[in-house]
Amino acid sequence: IELKGVSFWYGVPRGREPVLENVSLEVPPDDFLGLVGPNGGGKTTLLRIILGLLKPQSGTVLVFGRPPEEVRHQIGYVPQHARLEPAAPATVLEVVLTGRLHRSRWGLWYSRADREAAEQALELVGMQDFARRPVHSLSGGQRQRVLIARALAGEAKLLLLDEPTAGVDAPTEHSFTDLLHRLNQSIPIIMATHDIAFVSTHLKRVACLNRRLTVHRADELTPEDLSLVYGNQFCSVIHRPGCPLFDRGCGHGCLPAAKSVLGQG
Repeated sequence: IELKGVSFWYGVPRGREPVLENVSLEVPPDDFLGLVGPNGGGKTTLLRIILGLLKPQSGTVLVFGRPPEEVRHQIGYVPQHARLEPAAPATVLEVVLTGRLHRSRWGLWYSRADREAAEQALELVGMQDFARRPVHSLSGGQRQRVLIARALAGEAKLLLLDEPTAGVDAPTEHSFTDLLHRLNQSIPIIMATHDIAFVSTHLKRVACLNRRLTVHRADELTPEDLSLVYGNQFCSVIHRPGCPLFDRGCGHGCLPAAKSVLGQG
């Protein structure tokens, strides 16, 4: 992914501050990039621009060397508020198969290759034993895995996740983290999140976005970097020397850090 000088406004730009201003970003093929920033800072907008769903008023965007709308079928996207209708009778396999629609020649009729791709995607995310289960019977973490499998079934070469760990418990998030690291061995991942503890301890790089964007190595992220993005909405809990800055609790009695205090002023 390559963005150069990207600026974006909703509506008429005149007299308005841009949602994104002069954003430049390069994402190499093996990257696992966390995208953090306050609500309204432009995270979801940036993901939609990478998808080609929004077109910036200035700047250039290339994905796999081409305009994003031309390669959208190669991008797997799990949006922030993806809904799986509880009343729908669909099974897990049927939901994952919808990720093949852009490849199907027969509309809702799926080929053997489509079914094999969906089954392989379910196996990759550890949900193969749930294929015949109704999707409404799954937990929140299991549904997130199904949505990722749907993206992978379409043979995605890039994965965009918008707050995928919101609302899941700690054990579920731990197993979800393992899954993402396995996927990252073969495809790049961009993950928008408010979970500073997660990105600072598990990801390779962190992009801090509040209209403007700065990129840091995750292990070099500092409270000062985050304060520039969150302003007075951010405070940090300092661990004892040698402990990870934003760990959930380092095992030496330190309190969990930034996730629990973010936004309290």
